Amino acid sequence: MYYRFGKVAHVLSIFFFLFVLIYIYSALTEMVAYEVTETGYPLKEVGKSTFFYLSIGVFVLFNLILTFPAKMIEKQATPNLKRIFPRGEPFRDHILAWIYSFLGILNVSLGLIVFYFHSLNNQNEISSGEFNFFFYLIPIFFVVWFVGLALIISKRFKQMPLSN
Repeated sequence: MYYRFGKVAHVLSIFFFLFVLIYIYSALTEMVAYEVTETGYPLKEVGKSTFFYLSIGVFVLFNLILTFPAKMIEKQATPNLKRIFPRGEPFRDHILAWIYSFLGILNVSLGLIVFYFHSLNNQNEISSGEFNFFFYLIPIFFVVWFVGLALIISKRFKQMPLSN
């Protein structure tokens, strides 16, 4: 049941990322700076379409790579997955919820990184210094999610019987 909440978070994060990317793509100039000087002048730039397709490519790659194990567990694609993650067991539900919610965190993080590029290229609207909070928040989310994974796995090991 929990994994459905994770799926909803994942789908909402997809919409968030796509909305942010399309909004920022429409606001960018033909050349997108990814490194600027202290005064705000671009040092290194890439084309607008290259930035867009690279962003979409990274987004799709991460989502495909991380959705694949979840779908394998859901469909119980192999006999080992059927044995390790039987249907109706809370461990299966918790792992699937963790995977989908982690995908949601990753997608929101990618959206914030894309928004940072917008702030680099439009210094008069949003200064890039205002993103310091988010750049500290992203690793904290990742650490919290991996601690959650460790707790889920440790619960599973406690449930397993000891064999001689």
